Amino acid sequence: MRTDKDLSRREFIKAGTTGIFLAGLQFTLPAPLWALTANNGIIPGSPRNRYDLAIGYSPFQVDGRPGTATAINGTVPGPLIHLREGDDVELNVTNLMMDSEHVSIHWHGLLVPFRMDGVPGVNFDGIPPGETYEYRYRVKQAGTYWYHSHSAFQEQTGTYGPLIIDPLDGEPFKYDREHVIVLSDWSFEDPDTIFRHLKLVGHYYNFQRRTLGDFVDDVQERGFKDTLKERMAWGRMRMSPVDLLDVTAYTFTYLMNGHSPAMNWTALFNPGETVRLRFINASTMTIFDVRIPGLDMDVVMADGKAVRPVPVHEFRIGVAETYDVLVRPGEDRPYTVFAEALDRSGYTRGTLSPEPNLEAPVPELRSRPVRRLDDIGMGGMDKTFFGMGGGKMDMKNGGRMQHDGKQMQHDGGEMKMQEKSGSHSSRHDPRIPGPNGPKPFMPEKGKSNVAMVIMNPKYRLDEPGIGLGEDGWRVLTYDDLISTEPQIYSDVVDREMTVNITANMERYMFSFDGKKFSEHPGPYLFRHNERLRLFLVNHTMMEHPIHLHGMWMQLENGADKLPFKHTILTKPGEVLSVLITPIEKGDWAFHCHLLYHMEAGMAQVVRVA
Repeated sequence: MRTDKDLSRREFIKAGTTGIFLAGLQFTLPAPLWALTANNGIIPGSPRNRYDLAIGYSPFQVDGRPGTATAINGTVPGPLIHLREGDDVELNVTNLMMDSEHVSIHWHGLLVPFRMDGVPGVNFDGIPPGETYEYRYRVKQAGTYWYHSHSAFQEQTGTYGPLIIDPLDGEPFKYDREHVIVLSDWSFEDPDTIFRHLKLVGHYYNFQRRTLGDFVDDVQERGFKDTLKERMAWGRMRMSPVDLLDVTAYTFTYLMNGHSPAMNWTALFNPGETVRLRFINASTMTIFDVRIPGLDMDVVMADGKAVRPVPVHEFRIGVAETYDVLVRPGEDRPYTVFAEALDRSGYTRGTLSPEPNLEAPVPELRSRPVRRLDDIGMGGMDKTFFGMGGGKMDMKNGGRMQHDGKQMQHDGGEMKMQEKSGSHSSRHDPRIPGPNGPKPFMPEKGKSNVAMVIMNPKYRLDEPGIGLGEDGWRVLTYDDLISTEPQIYSDVVDREMTVNITANMERYMFSFDGKKFSEHPGPYLFRHNERLRLFLVNHTMMEHPIHLHGMWMQLENGADKLPFKHTILTKPGEVLSVLITPIEKGDWAFHCHLLYHMEAGMAQVVRVA
């Protein structure tokens, strides 16, 4: 005789869509207390040093439509974990999904021993069905963070939640009330189906294609010749300038604390208060642009670390990033908290309100941005084309590949390097640190993992990003971030290293240095306690949020006190550098935090020894 525990995942999903639940319950569990609508904010209380978390299938409804989530303690998002800096904590995670291979929890951005980091296949084996894993570590930091599964596509189906840590010596700024705002994307499609669609057709979910009308508009603005050249260049690359996000509102519903826009999650305030909003982008594939019409925001934390307050009207938040802002609503009226997808295919929203059941006007979606060749570091490529092997071939120069201002000419099977007169390189930009800059990237001949190589990557930390900065609003840039945290690491750089962000989007292949995760011969090697300058060069036409586990990346943005980041949103055609001091030995994950990009190969292991 079968018990409820013997239900297969497929049977459970089917049961969830007909309103049946484990143990005969006929309702969907509510959101956790911190995420309920019309709430007063995080209730002040003592942080705990022990939590018990159970991951299992639970019904989950969006706009009345039922589905099934891989929920934590039965809710999406999961419980708010509240810790204190300096405490020794115990977090017990149990796998209730009896048909799963394993589950896991990664404490995103936390400095923990590598066996506690929670990445199956890298630093532990995962949590088998029916078993519990005890995470134990000392909390070494404070601020706003989050946690999520690092197993299969469980993050897409609801296995994530917020994590806040009280500082040992008090907050660096004053406020009267605080709310956590977790942004995410939900689909009723099975994530394996989404991934299969993307592998078959990379723009499967993108219906915002360019039209004949767009061509006519471009001709009127830029002239027929320049428009035709650019269209032909995109065609030779087999790419589209409107492929901004791989997965769109066609299948995604964008959520704020588990609520759809129609569900209108509401956070309460009293006029005249200073309100702290802890924004967490827990989505799998969606970069959001956030604003609160009628309210100025002061950005006071980035990725859990305090920064000099930056007054803004809007900020872009990459997948896995966190930003804390202070707002001061003086009027006795509601305000819309608006988070718009980068590709403008959809949005989520909530309301900051003096009382329940109020709404403010919801902004209209802005026009879809369109990338230009200059936006991806490919200006002036009308005489060139790109091969699937990743080489930029100059057909008026004997078919020579060009890399970083040099020509590489095949001569009897030998590749020779020659300086190209008059060339320019990112290393000549004084904002790029180091004596030499990033090393030139030379993809392997014939490899299909690299569709293009950026010849002249640019410093772009002072740019807000595509689709931003043209509304007359103050928009946050990485250049604005100045840390107010102690600079505890050495100023002396011991070594430099370059990692190239590469892709063949037509074949939906993503990689580092032209190699998918399965193709790397071994991990990247970091030396314990060295001061490493890591250059990241984005050779793709998309933004990639790059996350390094187990250690801080300090972004070299010219500030006298460099900001700390655990996740960095790299722009197309960009070169940036970070300083790293590896303090914990062991193996650590390094990957793009767009879940399907990571699954498609943009991941590697960093070994600290």
